[in-house]
Amino acid sequence: MDITSFAWIAWLVLILIFVIIEMLTLDLVFLMMAVGSLGGLLSGLFGAPWWLQLIIAAILSVVLLFGIRPPLLRALKRGGDPAKSNVDRLIGMGGVVVSTVTRSTGLVKLQMGETWTSRLANPDLVPGELVPGEHVVVVSIEGATAVVAPAPVSAGTDGLTERIAP
Repeated sequence: MDITSFAWIAWLVLILIFVIIEMLTLDLVFLMMAVGSLGGLLSGLFGAPWWLQLIIAAILSVVLLFGIRPPLLRALKRGGDPAKSNVDRLIGMGGVVVSTVTRSTGLVKLQMGETWTSRLANPDLVPGELVPGEHVVVVSIEGATAVVAPAPVSAGTDGLTERIAP
């Protein structure tokens, strides 16, 4: 009895190891290697010599890694989390200027109650600065700075013009 007759045990152990590593990493690399090893196991069960089993396992693993894994990853990530992150929720939020907002500095208290450092979104469209009490809208977030613009103006019900926050 020769050692190659027990190659199926080595293939099963290798498949088990790859599956365990895949469960820990969730990257689909070791899953493709486990399926390649399954190809090596099946070829061994059909009587292929050990060197052919290795070649079949290697080729199958490479084909799966480069052929199947990328589209599979795209399909898995296509349905990403629809919930907005904390930063995404700030965009479009209204606020009130607390400390004069200029091209580079200022403080704004947002609707949810937090005070953020801020700066003007487009200093060319807003001449000068925004003074305390003015209403603003968050256009984007850059690091820890809220980039703001003046809130849109609409006609009030009493004929007076008021600023509204979105």
